[in-house]
Amino acid sequence: MADEPVLIERDGGVVTLTLNRPEVRNAMTVELTDAFVSALDAVRGDREARAVVVTGAGGAFCAGGDLSWIRPGPDASVPMMREKMRAFYPKFLAVRALDVPTIAAVTGPAIGAGLCLAMACDIRIAGENARLATAFTRLGMHPGMAATYLLTRLVGTAHAAELFFAASPVDGREAARIGLVNHAVADEDVLEEAKALARRIAANAPIPMGMLKRAIYIAERADIDTMLEYEGLAQPITLGTNDLAEGLTAVREKRPPSFRGD
Repeated sequence: MADEPVLIERDGGVVTLTLNRPEVRNAMTVELTDAFVSALDAVRGDREARAVVVTGAGGAFCAGGDLSWIRPGPDASVPMMREKMRAFYPKFLAVRALDVPTIAAVTGPAIGAGLCLAMACDIRIAGENARLATAFTRLGMHPGMAATYLLTRLVGTAHAAELFFAASPVDGREAARIGLVNHAVADEDVLEEAKALARRIAANAPIPMGMLKRAIYIAERADIDTMLEYEGLAQPITLGTNDLAEGLTAVREKRPPSFRGD
Protein backbone atom coordinates (compact mmCIF):
# COMPACT_ATOMS: atom_id res chain seq x y z
CA MET A 1 0.00 0.00 0.00
CA ALA A 2 1.23 3.48 -0.87
CA ASP A 3 0.90 4.74 2.71
CA GLU A 4 3.02 1.98 4.28
CA PRO A 5 6.23 3.21 6.01
CA VAL A 6 8.32 0.82 3.91
CA LEU A 7 7.32 -0.32 0.44
CA ILE A 8 8.45 -3.74 -0.79
CA GLU A 9 8.73 -4.38 -4.53
CA ARG A 10 9.83 -7.68 -6.05
CA ASP A 11 11.12 -8.02 -9.61
CA GLY A 12 12.46 -11.50 -10.15
CA GLY A 13 15.30 -11.95 -7.68
CA VAL A 14 15.60 -8.22 -6.95
CA VAL A 15 13.79 -6.83 -3.91
CA THR A 16 13.49 -3.05 -3.55
CA LEU A 17 12.82 -1.58 -0.10
CA THR A 18 11.65 2.04 -0.19
CA LEU A 19 11.55 4.20 2.94
CA ASN A 20 8.20 5.92 2.53
CA ARG A 21 7.91 9.04 4.68
CA PRO A 22 8.62 11.62 1.96
CA GLU A 23 6.92 14.45 3.84
CA VAL A 24 9.80 14.38 6.36
CA ARG A 25 12.53 13.19 3.95
CA ASN A 26 12.12 9.63 5.28
CA ALA A 27 13.35 10.51 8.77
CA MET A 28 13.52 7.52 11.11
CA THR A 29 10.74 7.01 13.63
CA VAL A 30 9.61 4.04 15.71
CA GLU A 31 6.99 3.24 13.06
CA LEU A 32 9.49 3.35 10.20
CA THR A 33 12.03 1.35 12.21
CA ASP A 34 9.54 -1.43 12.98
CA ALA A 35 8.43 -1.53 9.33
CA PHE A 36 12.04 -1.77 8.14
CA VAL A 37 12.72 -4.67 10.51
CA SER A 38 9.63 -6.45 9.17
CA ALA A 39 10.78 -5.84 5.60
CA LEU A 40 14.20 -7.35 6.34
CA ASP A 41 12.50 -10.36 7.92
CA ALA A 42 10.48 -10.78 4.73
CA VAL A 43 13.66 -10.74 2.66
CA ARG A 44 15.27 -13.36 4.89
CA GLY A 45 12.25 -15.60 4.40
CA ASP A 46 12.23 -15.16 0.63
CA ARG A 47 14.25 -17.96 -0.98
CA GLU A 48 13.95 -16.26 -4.35
CA ALA A 49 15.60 -13.02 -3.19
CA ARG A 50 19.02 -12.57 -4.77
CA ALA A 51 19.77 -8.86 -4.25
CA VAL A 52 18.22 -5.95 -2.35
CA VAL A 53 18.01 -2.27 -3.28
CA VAL A 54 17.34 0.22 -0.45
CA THR A 55 16.08 3.67 -1.41
CA GLY A 56 13.85 6.48 -0.25
CA ALA A 57 10.66 8.04 -1.60
CA GLY A 58 10.17 11.63 -2.68
CA GLY A 59 13.69 12.50 -3.78
CA ALA A 60 15.38 11.84 -0.42
CA PHE A 61 17.21 8.79 0.86
CA CYS A 62 16.92 9.40 4.61
CA ALA A 63 17.35 12.55 6.69
CA GLY A 64 18.40 10.52 9.76
CA GLY A 65 16.60 10.17 13.05
CA ASP A 66 13.43 12.18 13.50
CA LEU A 67 14.43 15.09 15.73
CA SER A 68 11.36 14.73 17.94
CA TRP A 69 12.39 11.13 18.61
CA ILE A 70 16.05 11.98 19.28
CA ARG A 71 15.35 14.73 21.81
CA PRO A 72 15.40 13.28 25.35
CA GLY A 73 12.56 13.99 27.71
CA PRO A 74 13.04 15.98 30.94
CA ASP A 75 13.42 12.81 33.00
CA ALA A 76 15.87 11.08 30.67
CA SER A 77 19.10 9.77 32.16
CA VAL A 78 22.30 8.65 30.43
CA PRO A 79 21.59 4.94 31.15
CA MET A 80 18.06 5.36 29.82
CA MET A 81 19.23 7.07 26.61
CA ARG A 82 22.02 4.53 26.16
CA GLU A 83 19.51 1.70 26.35
CA LYS A 84 17.24 3.48 23.87
CA MET A 85 19.96 4.09 21.30
CA ARG A 86 21.64 0.69 21.67
CA ALA A 87 18.27 -0.92 20.98
CA PHE A 88 17.72 1.31 17.94
CA TYR A 89 21.06 0.97 16.13
CA PRO A 90 20.95 -2.75 15.20
CA LYS A 91 17.51 -2.53 13.64
CA PHE A 92 18.62 -0.58 10.58
CA LEU A 93 22.15 -2.01 10.60
CA ALA A 94 20.62 -5.48 10.24
CA VAL A 95 20.62 -4.84 6.49
CA ARG A 96 24.34 -5.63 6.66
CA ALA A 97 23.58 -9.13 7.96
CA LEU A 98 21.37 -10.17 5.04
CA ASP A 99 22.82 -13.10 3.12
CA VAL A 100 22.21 -11.34 -0.19
CA PRO A 101 24.10 -8.31 -1.54
CA THR A 102 22.51 -4.94 -0.83
CA ILE A 103 22.70 -1.68 -2.78
CA ALA A 104 21.80 1.77 -1.45
CA ALA A 105 20.27 4.01 -4.14
CA VAL A 106 20.91 7.47 -2.70
CA THR A 107 19.03 10.45 -4.05
CA GLY A 108 18.81 13.75 -2.19
CA PRO A 109 19.91 13.83 1.46
CA ALA A 110 21.46 10.93 3.35
CA ILE A 111 22.17 12.50 6.72
CA GLY A 112 23.40 11.13 10.05
CA ALA A 113 21.74 7.81 10.73
CA GLY A 114 20.46 7.89 7.14
CA LEU A 115 24.05 7.96 5.91
CA CYS A 116 24.81 5.08 8.27
CA LEU A 117 22.04 3.04 6.66
CA ALA A 118 23.54 3.69 3.24
CA MET A 119 27.01 2.76 4.53
CA ALA A 120 25.64 -0.47 6.02
CA CYS A 121 24.67 -1.59 2.53
CA ASP A 122 27.34 -3.40 0.52
CA ILE A 123 27.31 -1.01 -2.44
CA ARG A 124 26.20 2.62 -2.82
CA ILE A 125 25.06 4.44 -5.95
CA ALA A 126 24.36 8.14 -5.47
CA GLY A 127 22.96 10.96 -7.56
CA GLU A 128 25.54 13.53 -8.58
CA ASN A 129 23.64 16.11 -6.54
CA ALA A 130 22.87 13.89 -3.57
CA ARG A 131 23.81 15.37 -0.19
CA LEU A 132 25.66 13.10 2.23
CA ALA A 133 26.68 14.27 5.70
CA THR A 134 27.42 12.96 9.17
CA ALA A 135 25.75 16.00 10.84
CA PHE A 136 25.95 14.56 14.36
CA THR A 137 28.22 17.26 15.77
CA ARG A 138 26.03 19.96 14.20
CA LEU A 139 23.30 18.72 16.53
CA GLY A 140 25.62 18.66 19.52
CA MET A 141 25.83 14.88 19.74
CA HIS A 142 28.43 12.17 19.27
CA PRO A 143 28.00 9.94 16.20
CA GLY A 144 26.14 6.68 16.66
CA MET A 145 24.80 3.75 14.65
CA ALA A 146 28.34 2.47 13.92
CA ALA A 147 29.14 5.70 12.05
CA THR A 148 32.78 5.77 13.21
CA TYR A 149 33.29 2.13 12.22
CA LEU A 150 31.61 2.31 8.82
CA LEU A 151 32.87 5.68 7.61
CA THR A 152 36.50 5.14 8.61
CA ARG A 153 36.61 1.83 6.77
CA LEU A 154 35.07 3.27 3.63
CA VAL A 155 37.05 6.49 3.22
CA GLY A 156 40.04 6.19 5.58
CA THR A 157 40.94 8.12 8.70
CA ALA A 158 41.74 11.50 7.14
CA HIS A 159 38.56 11.82 5.09
CA ALA A 160 36.46 10.43 7.95
CA ALA A 161 37.94 12.98 10.35
CA GLU A 162 37.04 15.87 8.06
CA LEU A 163 33.51 14.57 7.45
CA PHE A 164 32.93 14.08 11.18
CA PHE A 165 34.60 17.23 12.52
CA ALA A 166 33.33 19.72 9.93
CA ALA A 167 30.00 17.91 9.45
CA SER A 168 29.75 19.56 6.02
CA PRO A 169 27.80 17.71 3.32
CA VAL A 170 29.43 16.31 0.19
CA ASP A 171 27.64 15.75 -3.08
CA GLY A 172 27.56 12.47 -4.97
CA ARG A 173 30.54 13.33 -7.15
CA GLU A 174 32.77 14.09 -4.17
CA ALA A 175 31.43 11.04 -2.33
CA ALA A 176 32.50 8.86 -5.26
CA ARG A 177 35.92 10.50 -5.40
CA ILE A 178 36.71 9.68 -1.76
CA GLY A 179 35.14 6.20 -1.83
CA LEU A 180 32.04 6.93 0.22
CA VAL A 181 29.90 5.72 -2.69
CA ASN A 182 30.80 3.39 -5.55
CA HIS A 183 29.31 5.44 -8.37
CA ALA A 184 27.77 8.86 -8.90
CA VAL A 185 25.23 9.06 -11.72
CA ALA A 186 22.64 11.53 -12.94
CA ASP A 187 20.04 12.05 -10.23
CA GLU A 188 17.20 10.72 -12.33
CA ASP A 189 19.13 7.52 -13.13
CA VAL A 190 20.03 6.45 -9.59
CA LEU A 191 17.30 3.90 -8.96
CA GLU A 192 17.49 2.31 -12.38
CA GLU A 193 21.29 2.07 -12.18
CA ALA A 194 20.97 0.41 -8.77
CA LYS A 195 18.35 -2.03 -10.05
CA ALA A 196 20.40 -2.82 -13.15
CA LEU A 197 23.38 -3.68 -10.96
CA ALA A 198 21.11 -5.72 -8.68
CA ARG A 199 19.85 -7.69 -11.68
CA ARG A 200 23.44 -8.50 -12.71
CA ILE A 201 24.17 -9.66 -9.17
CA ALA A 202 20.94 -11.65 -9.02
CA ALA A 203 21.97 -13.62 -12.10
CA ASN A 204 24.85 -15.21 -10.17
CA ALA A 205 24.72 -18.32 -8.03
CA PRO A 206 23.28 -17.44 -4.60
CA ILE A 207 25.16 -19.96 -2.45
CA PRO A 208 28.67 -18.61 -3.12
CA MET A 209 27.26 -15.06 -3.07
CA GLY A 210 26.21 -15.35 0.57
CA MET A 211 29.54 -16.87 1.55
CA LEU A 212 31.44 -14.23 -0.39
CA LYS A 213 29.59 -11.44 1.38
CA ARG A 214 30.71 -12.87 4.73
CA ALA A 215 34.28 -13.27 3.45
CA ILE A 216 34.52 -9.62 2.41
CA TYR A 217 33.65 -8.39 5.89
CA ILE A 218 35.74 -11.00 7.70
CA ALA A 219 38.69 -9.87 5.57
CA GLU A 220 38.43 -6.35 7.03
CA ARG A 221 39.81 -7.63 10.32
CA ALA A 222 41.66 -10.81 9.33
CA ASP A 223 45.06 -11.76 7.95
CA ILE A 224 45.77 -13.67 4.75
CA ASP A 225 46.11 -17.00 6.51
CA THR A 226 42.66 -16.63 8.06
CA MET A 227 41.15 -15.85 4.65
CA LEU A 228 42.90 -18.79 3.01
CA GLU A 229 41.44 -20.99 5.73
CA TYR A 230 37.95 -19.56 5.16
CA GLU A 231 38.20 -19.90 1.38
CA GLY A 232 39.53 -23.43 1.79
CA LEU A 233 36.25 -24.31 3.52
CA ALA A 234 33.83 -22.18 1.52
CA GLN A 235 35.03 -23.02 -1.98
CA PRO A 236 34.71 -26.82 -1.58
CA ILE A 237 31.12 -26.35 -0.35
CA THR A 238 30.24 -24.59 -3.59
CA LEU A 239 32.06 -27.23 -5.66
CA GLY A 240 29.45 -29.77 -4.52
CA THR A 241 26.41 -27.78 -5.64
CA ASN A 242 24.12 -28.33 -8.61
CA ASP A 243 24.67 -24.67 -9.46
CA LEU A 244 28.35 -25.35 -10.14
CA ALA A 245 27.40 -28.11 -12.59
CA GLU A 246 24.97 -25.70 -14.25
CA GLY A 247 27.63 -23.00 -14.45
CA LEU A 248 30.14 -25.34 -16.09
CA THR A 249 27.52 -26.65 -18.51
CA ALA A 250 26.49 -23.11 -19.42
CA VAL A 251 30.10 -22.23 -20.24
CA ARG A 252 30.44 -25.27 -22.50
CA GLU A 253 27.12 -24.53 -24.21
CA LYS A 254 27.93 -20.80 -24.50
CA ARG A 255 24.69 -19.65 -22.82
CA PRO A 256 23.78 -17.76 -19.66
CA PRO A 257 23.54 -20.04 -16.61
CA SER A 258 20.24 -20.63 -14.83
CA PHE A 259 21.06 -20.98 -11.15
CA ARG A 260 18.54 -22.42 -8.69
CA GLY A 261 20.37 -22.04 -5.39
CA ASP A 262 21.02 -25.73 -4.71
